[in-house]
Amino acid sequence: MGSLWEEFNRLGTEMIVTKAGRRMFPTFQVKLSGLDPLADYVLLMDFIPLDDKRYRYAFHSSSWLAAGRADPAAPGRVHFHPDSPAKGAQWMRQIVSFDKLKLTNNLLDDNGHIILNSMHRYQPRFHVVFVDPRRDSERFAHQNFKSFSFPETQFMAVTAYQNHRITQLKIASNPFAKGFRDGDPEPWCGVAAGSLLGAVPRARATALPSRPEKQEKGAPHSRGALATAVSPQPAPPVAPPGFPELPTPPFQPLACPPGVYVGAKPRTLPYPLPTFPPLGTYGTAAAPAFGYGQQ
Repeated sequence: MGSLWEEFNRLGTEMIVTKAGRRMFPTFQVKLSGLDPLADYVLLMDFIPLDDKRYRYAFHSSSWLAAGRADPAAPGRVHFHPDSPAKGAQWMRQIVSFDKLKLTNNLLDDNGHIILNSMHRYQPRFHVVFVDPRRDSERFAHQNFKSFSFPETQFMAVTAYQNHRITQLKIASNPFAKGFRDGDPEPWCGVAAGSLLGAVPRARATALPSRPEKQEKGAPHSRGALATAVSPQPAPPVAPPGFPELPTPPFQPLACPPGVYVGAKPRTLPYPLPTFPPLGTYGTAAAPAFGYGQQ
């Protein structure tokens, strides 16, 4: 992860802050050594401003420029690693990751997230605190902790990425950003064109005939009658000259989607329905089978 931090640092690292809180990427990770395996330690982080300036991004020069004095400092907070306290042997066994830490710009946040000002530069700090079992441990408080700062982890807090190269690098290196990468066409390869075109389109109201004014006495009435009425008869196939006539396929009425009562009176829609004609198999407009009408 250290090499990734350095790669971001060369471009000018940016970290998103949101009202709900956003995790850092790259994630802050450390490998500890030299701890007492049997002693208890607490690991925590905080963030300090690098200067007293507010910044803006100059797109014409792809650089950050000072834009005045810094905003009033956000409430200072620390983030304790959720496994704290733990034995030194546990901390040294594997890489310690602060992947639960979130950054926010909400001054009223009550979720314990780190509060930062947007368009300000920050330096993360990592602290190791020895849990002193002595009763007078406060006398040795200055000896029981060690702080570390890594210059390559400095970043600019933003609400939206400013440098497009940072955006591209985050998408390319963040495993949780795969939705922003180029789409994989494989899921669409197995979908037949007929299944896509068979969906009921929202067409004009004229595609759905209105309720018949008068029904002949004794005529059968069923829920499928309306769906049958709007199903167009397929045109009989025409044989080329010199060939025998082709048989006419049996007519099959369009099946109504399950659970839809087509005999009900259509509701008045609050918004006009789209009138885009669905595409045919070869990219041409296809006549809709039936649509949803407006009263």
